[in-house]
Parts: sequence; C-alpha cells; structure tokens
Amino acid sequence: MNRKRSAVFAALTLVAGSSCMALGAAPASAGAASVPCTVDYQIQNQWPTGFTAAVTVTNNGAAKSNWSLKWSYAGDQKVTGGWSARIQQSGAAVTATNESYNGSLATGGSVGFGFQGTYSGANAVPTTFTLDGVTCNVDDGSGGDGGDGGDGGGGTTDPSGRVDNPYADAKVYVNPEWSAHAAAEPGGSRVSDEPTAVWLDSIGTIAGVDGAMGLRDHLDAALTQKGSGELVVQLVIYDLPGRDCAALASNGELGPTEIDAYETQYIDPIASILADPKYAGLRISTIVEPDSLPNLVTNAGGTDTTTEACTTMKSNGNYEKGVSYALEKLGAIPNVYNYIDAAHHGWLGWDTNLNPAVQEFHKVATTNGASVNDVAGFIVNTANYSATTEPYVKVTDSVNGQTVRQAKWVDWNNYVDEQSYAQALRGKLVAAGFNSGTGMLIDTSRNGWGGSARPAGAGPTTSVDDYVDGGRIDRRIHVGNWCNQSGAGLGARPTAAPAAGIDAYVWAKPPGESDGASSAVPNDEGKGFDRMCDPTYGGNARNGNNPTGALPDAPLAGHWFSAQFQQLMKNAYPPLS
Repeated sequence: MNRKRSAVFAALTLVAGSSCMALGAAPASAGAASVPCTVDYQIQNQWPTGFTAAVTVTNNGAAKSNWSLKWSYAGDQKVTGGWSARIQQSGAAVTATNESYNGSLATGGSVGFGFQGTYSGANAVPTTFTLDGVTCNVDDGSGGDGGDGGDGGGGTTDPSGRVDNPYADAKVYVNPEWSAHAAAEPGGSRVSDEPTAVWLDSIGTIAGVDGAMGLRDHLDAALTQKGSGELVVQLVIYDLPGRDCAALASNGELGPTEIDAYETQYIDPIASILADPKYAGLRISTIVEPDSLPNLVTNAGGTDTTTEACTTMKSNGNYEKGVSYALEKLGAIPNVYNYIDAAHHGWLGWDTNLNPAVQEFHKVATTNGASVNDVAGFIVNTANYSATTEPYVKVTDSVNGQTVRQAKWVDWNNYVDEQSYAQALRGKLVAAGFNSGTGMLIDTSRNGWGGSARPAGAGPTTSVDDYVDGGRIDRRIHVGNWCNQSGAGLGARPTAAPAAGIDAYVWAKPPGESDGASSAVPNDEGKGFDRMCDPTYGGNARNGNNPTGALPDAPLAGHWFSAQFQQLMKNAYPPLS
C-alpha cells in the first residue's frame, strides 16, 4: 500500500493522497506566492522494516544554482541509499543536496529525488523541511503514517515491491530505432517486432546523440507500447572507466581514473530519469557493464591472457567501484531490476575461473554501498555466440574411453552450453549469499547456428574430437572467438521463463549491430581496432591461436552491419518463416 503526505509552510493541512500540484493549484494567488517553497514527501512503498520515498521540492523564491533540503525524523528512520541527490544523515537529521546536474532551481521550478530507508515501530512523516535554511514545509500534525507501518508492502514478498521474474506475464519493449533498421532489410520484417535492449554506451546516449532517441524518448515510447499490461524495458549500462580492458573494439569514452565522471555524469542522470514517477509502471531491466568483472578474474592476474589495461583496472578498483555504485543507485529504484554480466561458459566455465568469479560478484554486490538486494540476477552470453543448449554433445559423454571434456574444443571445461552454465552458476551464486530468487538471463540474439552447417545428430565416434566437432551446434573455429562470427544465426526468440532458474531468453545484443571494425577506422567514439575482428588475423592466447572467424568489411562496434544481419536471418534457428 502506498502512502503520501504533502505540506506547505504556515497553514496548509496534510491530506493523504494530496500532491504538490494540488497544493499549488492557484499559483497566481498572493497566498501561493508568499510560500517560499513546497515539499511533496511521498512514501511510495512500505513494509515492516523499510520503505522507499520520493521527494519533490518546488522553489517559489529567487532562482538557485545549488540547493540543500533538511529535515529530521521523529523515529529511528535511517536512509540507506538514494538517487538524484547526495543524502547524508547524522542522528535524526537528514540533509539532501543537489547533484552536479540538478543544482539549478528556477523560480517556480521543481526538482525531485528519492531514497530507501529502514525503520522500526512508527514511520511518521517529517514535520519540518527547510530549503537553504528557510522553512518551507510544516506538517500540522493531522497526518502521520506511524500507525500503519506493518502493512507489508501491499502483500508483496519482495520488500521493494518487485516481482520475482520481471519478464513473466509481460511484454518487452521493441526499440523503434532497431526495428526500423531491421525492417529496412530485405526479409527483416520477419523479426523487426522482436524486443532488443537499448545500449547506453556513452554519456551522450542519455540525452541522445546525433538525433537518436535518448533515454526519456525510449521510456516514453515504452509507455505507449505498454498499454494496460506489464512491459519490460531493457537497458545496457556500459560506460565504465577504462572500458573493455581486454579488447579494443569497444573501448569507451572514459579514461581509467574517471570514476567520478562515471558516477555523476553517467549513472546519476540515468538514475534520476528512471526514478521519475512517470515511469514507475514500467519494469526496467538493466544489464550492468558487460565483460567488466569477468575481465578482472581472468585477464588481470599474471596469466598469458593478462593485459596491462586490465591489470590497471584491477589495481585502481574502478571497475568494482563503478559496478557497486551502479547497483546501489539503480537498485534503490523499486521498478529497476539489475542483472550483472557473467560472461559465458567458454570464458568462466572452468572451476578455476568460475569460483573466483562468484567471489568477485559477491564482493562487488556487498561493498561500496551495494547489497545483494540490489541484484535481481545475472546475464550470460551477452553479445556472444555460445549455443543455448548442445543437444548432441553432453559434458558427461565419453568416446573410446575419453570424456568430452578432453576434446580440444571443450578443453576440460565443465560446460558445453550456456543454459547448463547459467543454471550451475546460479546455484553457486545463491550458495555464496545471493538471494534465492536470483534469476538468469541468456542472450540468444546470435547463437542459433542454423542453416546447412547445423548438425542433425551426434558426431562420429572415431575420436572424442571428431565426436564433439561433428555434433556441436556452435560452429565457431574456437569458443574464444567473439567478433562478427561467420556462420552465426539468430537464436531463440525472446521468451520468458524458458527453463528452471532462467528468467528469460533475451536479445541483449541487437542483431545486425557490429562487434567491431574489421580494419582500423578513425572515429571520435573512443573505439579501437581489435585484431580479433580482422578475418586475416591468426589469433592469440585467448582463442588458442586460431583464426578469428570474423566477417570482413565490418563497421565500428554498434554500427549497423547489413551483411551480418542478412547472415543471421539466413542461419536463424529456429528458422524464420
């Protein structure tokens, strides 16, 4: 059950269900003009030990370039996290000050922020608010929420009001920009209505770059698509300092030390928009920083896959700080569901990688202000090509006394596909301290591997390598190949709850968007040239020194690649009708 209280200075009475707009319904009157400010304090969700609140401040005085709102609690309420303001608490006294991007407060202008808190006993609304030292909101004592603190959040099992699986019984947002690209391709209308994620891969993408839709544009479009039912919007959070330390194709705009810019210019504005009550009816699924934490596990520890850039990011801690910050800020918003990227089975599938990865995930989710309650789940195979399931190759199979794990392709890995990897990883995560409701996503956008090269049955039993190579769905030269793979096809269409522990199959990587340029391309996007995108390159330690299997003539990462899209449709599995 939601609770709401509003008050204005001197004489206005608190009324449950009132709003700042209602209280200021006569802005031209002398009475309204005499009120220096109004505060709308709403308890949005409440359960026996905690709550979330939204605060809107309207300034009726002189314009401000910075602001500070203060109040005190009568009980033991404690603010545990917030968004769109810097909130500090000392005893009962709370101070909320503006972020760098929302300090301007014009005469008649409003600004909003929110937070999550804990309490016991009563959860009374604060009685006094001051804006820059001027009293602007007084509770006259007729309201108060203290007697209803045990309503249990309207009967929801999650204190925040979140559902166990946001994809269940919900539509998923179709990105109009991707849909237009797909529909413009011959045959593309067969899939142009499929939902894909929106990649926020730079600060500029929040507002929109070069005429493209910004975050608010997408959320507004999602409200239109939503109708009367539930709808999930998928956002990829992808702009860490020193991004993509083990590759060059997706390098980002922020240098290794620019953690402050990441927090205040990237995460904070995103959180501010997502916290807008206008979007409270959307389920927002965030895919948090692909590749970042897995790179710290495998590419920063003195092995033959170590890079200097990953060693730097592990040393300065900015991947961990950034991901923790994102989890905390976004996780404090009740309708946001954070999914941390967990690479794929061909990266972390060995126990020597997977167990340290689980420890790393738990560390980041429980430090720098983050909590496991900020994590809805994890996603595997983001922008990758690993098969969801391998119907003809099982890790338990043996050929002539040799196990499948001994095949060169498998190389002693414990998993041969993404679903078995995701389900096993989930078990390890829950055992490590993540919530029992933790769910998994699998990116199936480009892992169909259909067409004439798709095996129809098990491989020959002449050797374990022949058996695996002849029967595996994944037709890549090496499981470490990741860039614009030749022969790939669209995978399973986005589906909710397809298997135990799996929240959904999703198309996180929009099919038809390049992984990286196949040759050096000058650009102002911070993206480098990675030889793994070059079809003439002979490989490196990460792919067993094999050819890359990359398509030729590819554009920069994220740019439309028509030839790849046509290949993906041709090789789609299930096939397109």
